[in-house]
Amino acid sequence: MAGIFKAYDIRGIYPEQLNETIAEKIGRAFVVHTGAKKVVVGRDMRPHSKPLFAALAKGITEQGADVIDLGLCSTPMNYHANGFLGADGGIMITASHNPGEWNGFKLCRAQAVPISGATGIADIEALVKADSWPEAAPGKISSFNIAPQYAKFLRGHAKMDRKLKVVVDYANAMGSYEIKGIEDLFDIIPLYKELDGTFPNHEANPLHTQTLDVLRKKVVETGADFGAGFDGDADRCGFIDDKGEIIPMDMFTALIAQDILSDKGVGSVPILYDLRSSKAVPESIEENGGKAIMSRVGHAFIKAQMRQEGAVFAGELSGHYYFRENYVAESQGLAMIKLANLLCKSGRKVSDLVDPLRNKYVQSGEINSKVADVQKVLQRIREKYSDGHMFELDGISVEYSDWWFNVRASNTEPLLRLIVEAHTREHMEQKRDELLALIRS
Repeated sequence: MAGIFKAYDIRGIYPEQLNETIAEKIGRAFVVHTGAKKVVVGRDMRPHSKPLFAALAKGITEQGADVIDLGLCSTPMNYHANGFLGADGGIMITASHNPGEWNGFKLCRAQAVPISGATGIADIEALVKADSWPEAAPGKISSFNIAPQYAKFLRGHAKMDRKLKVVVDYANAMGSYEIKGIEDLFDIIPLYKELDGTFPNHEANPLHTQTLDVLRKKVVETGADFGAGFDGDADRCGFIDDKGEIIPMDMFTALIAQDILSDKGVGSVPILYDLRSSKAVPESIEENGGKAIMSRVGHAFIKAQMRQEGAVFAGELSGHYYFRENYVAESQGLAMIKLANLLCKSGRKVSDLVDPLRNKYVQSGEINSKVADVQKVLQRIREKYSDGHMFELDGISVEYSDWWFNVRASNTEPLLRLIVEAHTREHMEQKRDELLALIRS
């Protein structure tokens, strides 16, 4: 059980770290901690997700709450069911992009408000370890098919005037459920659609760009309008333009913002962007009439800030896209529709829309460095770059007139993550190397 309670979810190797015995206790602890009376539970296609569901549901019901069994679904569908059914909480059984031997639980309160390490996972871990439960009258298990309602929700946002040709890499995972209700709106060329929790073709992680190689080739080969590659539980997606190039995930945030803002009319609509994003992203949001607001990294922080700011949308560099309409949570089906809407209304190709953003500045991408003393290195950075505009929303960010950088510590490892952006490649590389020398010295 050691180490399975993470910053944003519960995750471990089955059955050594996470098994039915622990799952039942987690179910009990979830009810005790949240006071939930009605909990929606969905699962992905991993072979052990079904027995873990049975054990988790046993714990939840024995502790006095009712379980609404969603069966197989994507994580965004689970969030939607949580809000739509007025549940007190939700649990998704998945290990997302992790390999097939892993499994886990993503936990939410009512209205899909996430439970993170700081807002409940640590308390649930303590309850599981104590293994002492108050008596309760048992709850019951019922089933609900959220797919028709989720399809209706997605289709309500579609404004396409033609069927776009789209290559979709389902990664043998839950993307096939995420967009099942809207597939007929597109001319879809499928890759790896059959469910297989062993991931026989490639890992379901679009952040590892090599997993998108087949998708990229297929987009070019078929003359598709764009491509989409889902992760394991379909709460993240990597998108490919018509030239077979990967759309940087921060640039995709700007594209979705353009579609949203074109529908909102006059008024400054709040949209959040990940602080690691290119400056081109907030500039694009503002140019299109939005109010660009910087956010720190991590879905729990972003969703909380969206609620505070009244934001309609947020995008994260990891490929999470959050919509107010889906209970301030991810919906990759909605992201796909928003891109299609933008293509139809603009009459332009994806590459024509993204290239001006992509070519505006030069960015390093996120670079990891293992360090012995994180705080000591961060202090050196504070001292050296004290002449810039410095703020510490998440790690240290420093802005100058012609370049900026962010350095932040990993939540789980002795790593510092650096990202640098400048107006020219030469300047970016010079500052990148200067910072890396300081970090690694």
